[in-house]
Amino acid sequence: MTDAETMTAVLCDRYGAPDTLWLDDVPIPAPAPGEIRVRVHAGTVNRTDTATLRGHPFFARAMTGLLRPKMPTLGMDFAGVVEALGDGVSAFRPGERVFGLSPERFGAHAQYLCLPADGPLARIPGDLAFDEAVVGEGAWYADATTSLLSEGARCLIYGASGAIGSAAVQLAKVRGAHVTAVVGTRHLELAQGLGADRVVNYETEDFTALGERFDLVMDAVGKTSWRACRPLLTPDGIFTATDLGPGWSHLLLSGWCALTGSKRVRLPFPENAPGFVRRLAGLMAEGRFRGVFDRRYRLDEIVEAFRYVETGQKTGIVRIDIP
Repeated sequence: MTDAETMTAVLCDRYGAPDTLWLDDVPIPAPAPGEIRVRVHAGTVNRTDTATLRGHPFFARAMTGLLRPKMPTLGMDFAGVVEALGDGVSAFRPGERVFGLSPERFGAHAQYLCLPADGPLARIPGDLAFDEAVVGEGAWYADATTSLLSEGARCLIYGASGAIGSAAVQLAKVRGAHVTAVVGTRHLELAQGLGADRVVNYETEDFTALGERFDLVMDAVGKTSWRACRPLLTPDGIFTATDLGPGWSHLLLSGWCALTGSKRVRLPFPENAPGFVRRLAGLMAEGRFRGVFDRRYRLDEIVEAFRYVETGQKTGIVRIDIP
């Protein structure tokens, strides 16, 4: 096999720590009928990637593989150029710049990626750079919560500086909500710049004692709980989380609420990725949504990128440059 027929990809064949990842040359995938092949130029490492690599939570292995990962290459976010079309594809042309998500196959930590032409991808708005277009994963998860908001609703977003939280602030404002963002000292200006109506510094103020009530409280970073946030809710208010909670409490409570018909505790799971990515592209083109970015790494530094994301200290999105 010649170099022209292979690509560089990050591989994993077992669950474990970031140092289980390695780079290798693998065959360039061919697009099947109805698919496109993208030459990937930028990707991300996010909480979904790190959790999938670790095989956590265990029940998620029903989708990712019981004993070892089904997907040899991780990576959900991508931005790049359409390079080849499968039979029957007319929606895109070679050379077009696109971005999107690969939530079922993953595979974006590689130089090439194939996915359905009617899947979760869209043209990159205007002259936005590839590394500014890899914004889909966190925004998709944020949208699952902000879609619960109506115009004029009051919401509090704890952890508004992360990839999900920073997206949630913007998407909540798009829906006409009043947003209180809770962040640390170094992220106060960031939250204000994202459009938050009020910014609370959790380092100097107890956000659970604000004396206000909210229609929705979102834990965007998995570092608070229903018990702590319950006093903040209106009688019909909703608490949502992006993790299972201490002792899986959020999962258990959301299950109980579903059984009893209550909506108080929710673990919203994102749906309709294709429709969301197209809607996100429109918001980006209108200047109503932008990515918040932290460190960037080369593809051959992917292990360091995973380690950094696992610290839980990142601001926004960690990018991967793919040469």
